[in-house]
Amino acid sequence: MNTPIIRLIEKKDNLQIAKVIRSVLEDFNVPKIGTAYADASLDCMFENYQKPNAVYFVVEENGKIIGGAGVAKLDNFDGNVCELQKMYFLPEARGRGVGMQMMGFCLAKAREFGFEKIYLETMGYMTHAQKLYKQAGFEYIYCAMGDTGHYSCPVHMLKTL
Repeated sequence: MNTPIIRLIEKKDNLQIAKVIRSVLEDFNVPKIGTAYADASLDCMFENYQKPNAVYFVVEENGKIIGGAGVAKLDNFDGNVCELQKMYFLPEARGRGVGMQMMGFCLAKAREFGFEKIYLETMGYMTHAQKLYKQAGFEYIYCAMGDTGHYSCPVHMLKTL
């Protein structure tokens, strides 16, 4: 088995990363409305991150995309805050330290872009993800920030960069 490679998304990754994200959301029985599942950007992830201060990374192993995560300015928020976006991993990527490695890439880019804080939204029952976020220094906050369109995600977390 090869070591997973974290790299910038390429146009050819669009179909695979969309399948990864939808598969993970389906595995966790996440609502299809009010979550990332309904995002129009899922099918054009490469294009969606071709803007200033935005980046999306994929995890590739043996030529297959097994996860991804990105950073971009928090939508509809007046402040220097970015959002950790669409961080999802297939089962074969979990429990191997890939999530923490990916988190390092995303936090480094957020700092490089000059953001002051990084925000995320998740589901209450995604406890392994929340454990990773807490280990990375995220803290729970009790209201949504900005307007991501993910009104079905009840857990909000924030980290000062």
